[in-house]
Amino acid sequence: MQQAFKVALFDLDGVVLDTETQYSRFWGAVGRDYHPGVADFAQRIKGQTLVEIFGRWFAGDDAAQAAITHRLNAYEAAMDYPYIKGTRAYVEALRRRGVATAVVTSSNVPKMDNVRRHHPEMAYLFDHIFTSEDVTASKPAPDCYLLGARHFGAAPQECVVFEDSVNGLRAGRAAGCYVVGLATTNPRPVVAALADLVVDDFTSPLLP
Repeated sequence: MQQAFKVALFDLDGVVLDTETQYSRFWGAVGRDYHPGVADFAQRIKGQTLVEIFGRWFAGDDAAQAAITHRLNAYEAAMDYPYIKGTRAYVEALRRRGVATAVVTSSNVPKMDNVRRHHPEMAYLFDHIFTSEDVTASKPAPDCYLLGARHFGAAPQECVVFEDSVNGLRAGRAAGCYVVGLATTNPRPVVAALADLVVDDFTSPLLP
């Protein structure tokens, strides 16, 4: 990455936190229970809000929505939330350089409450946390990253987006931001097709 950026916008799961494997297990089980004919259900819904998942896959099925919500809340309350390797040190380095930082996630506020209980230091690592409640159209729509840019008074071209999911990478690209893809969830060739730079974690040199 050869240029300086004013704002760094980070997806959460699979980017800041090493949680995608846990979510793949959860949504894989939900897919097998409710949509057994869709083998890649967990992959299809990555980066989308719970509201959009329900609207696309469980529309009109209030009982299923209630059961999945209860199941997800219990699952997230018991989850581990480890950082992706190098995350904390890298974000701290950005902040020392005067780069604004934010989390831009499709997760909701209750999920973020769980995360903050595990990582109270996120209050100073990130200037702002955008959740699913802040946008009406989730990834791959660019809305969340355009919102992040506006919040800091920056043009999209002055922002770098860190993403791992196909929907998230497409959102960052559609917003007009520089996109760094983490190969934590998808194979490198899949990520490379949608990113300006591909890395395995935050131990790689990313900013000059």
